[in-house]
Amino acid sequence: MNHEAPRLLEQLHNTCTAIRLKTALAPRLGIVLGSGLGSFADSLAGRVSIPFGELPHMAPSRVVGHAGAFVLGTWQGVPVACMQGRIHLYEGHDETVVVHGVRTMAAMGVKTVLLTNAAGGVDASWAPGDLMVMRDHLNLTARTPLMGLNDDRVGPRFPDMTEAYARDLSDALLALGRAQGLPMREGVYAGLLGPSYETPAEVRMARILGAQAVGMSTVLETIALRHMGVRVVGLSCITNLAAGIGAGLLDHSEVEAVAKARRAELVQLVGAWIESTK
Repeated sequence: MNHEAPRLLEQLHNTCTAIRLKTALAPRLGIVLGSGLGSFADSLAGRVSIPFGELPHMAPSRVVGHAGAFVLGTWQGVPVACMQGRIHLYEGHDETVVVHGVRTMAAMGVKTVLLTNAAGGVDASWAPGDLMVMRDHLNLTARTPLMGLNDDRVGPRFPDMTEAYARDLSDALLALGRAQGLPMREGVYAGLLGPSYETPAEVRMARILGAQAVGMSTVLETIALRHMGVRVVGLSCITNLAAGIGAGLLDHSEVEAVAKARRAELVQLVGAWIESTK
């Protein structure tokens, strides 16, 4: 828990300094690339890759499908900072460690972040490979990165979450995907702790609460970014139908395979969205 909030600015300064020793790029946009989606970072021009473990106050990612690196470069002239993978609560980290990467983006001057993830579909009419623009979320982790003392220099004690995901930027992402002929959906993402997949009863609960997708990430990152005044857009790749919705058992390798099958289309979509923000 963040009981020593005044240290947060110092920690962010240390991480930013370590990054700036590797590159002078000043990113305008940030992107977090979830399971199987990390290839977009390889498309950046002049990219510099820094493993999480080489940065102070960052933990290495130990999840298959997450390279665990900061990658900075440009896309069509737009300076971008990518997290190629992320840190998860279920890896045993404190909430502050989980969100330190996205907070670092904000500290570097990033004003908008696109958060991507692989998720399970709760709606039986959806199919693996569908893409969902996140309109809202349910934080079912029972955790928050804002626990403990607050540093008002970082953000307010009680940040407003009425529009957790920027409506105009989300609308633009949805329209771009549909223009490309992609199977675009929109809905609410329920974030759970993991790492076990949800039970059928938990999936029914999420559906009753209004979710269209379930996953094990993203929500804490969104809270931390909104706390710092950063605009957020969320994109889920529906890699499987959740337990009790689809047939068969769930396996992480299948999650990766579906996400990778969408790789070229996702690179095109994310690239078009970046250009639309100019």
